[in-house]
Amino acid sequence: MPETDTAPLRVVIADDALLLREGIQKVLESGGIEVVASVGTGAELVDVVHGGGVDAAVLDIRMPPTYRDEGIVALETLRAERSNVGVLLLSMYATPEYAVRVMGAGSGTGYLLKERVSEPQTLVRAVETVVSGGSVVDPEVVEQLVQRTRADDPLARLTERERSVLELMAQGYSNGGIAQTLFLGLKTVETHVRSILQKLDLEESPEHHRRVLAVLTLLGER
Repeated sequence: MPETDTAPLRVVIADDALLLREGIQKVLESGGIEVVASVGTGAELVDVVHGGGVDAAVLDIRMPPTYRDEGIVALETLRAERSNVGVLLLSMYATPEYAVRVMGAGSGTGYLLKERVSEPQTLVRAVETVVSGGSVVDPEVVEQLVQRTRADDPLARLTERERSVLELMAQGYSNGGIAQTLFLGLKTVETHVRSILQKLDLEESPEHHRRVLAVLTLLGER
């Protein structure tokens, strides 16, 4: 986390495409975020994080040497080491299976499509969200997962409004952001969130944040 309230967030970027790294860096810096390193592999990113002074990592999922899941492996490595650095994974494709694996790593993680790089506010807000310990899932991935919902799924217990609130939770919105987006009062949103957590049978736990567990339920895995 930043050393002071006014210090900019410090981010490391990893992607084997130099031009994309430069594009991401430009977007983040325009949003007041400091890019402390830009590297081409997940392993290099992990080394930078080990060096300290990093609040978040923004990295591609598919990188050398296999171009499969190197970004997720880097995330899992950091979480296994108990690193609380925010991690935002980027992908060319909306792959629910990747999203489930990413969110399964715990809080402070996110999964966005690379096209969001062209939406500066979305990318910057996603970085801020994972740094604060929140979770972010791309809306296109959320839509795919909602369409997979079965009749016997716990999500079937939710009302249409509660489902809308949960989808925004998955995208990293705070209660205040949800209220503004859905034109609801903050207390109304808080009531919906409590109802969602109760209907999904999510109890307080020292190891998992209930909002993250709710998002995992939406992703189809608890």
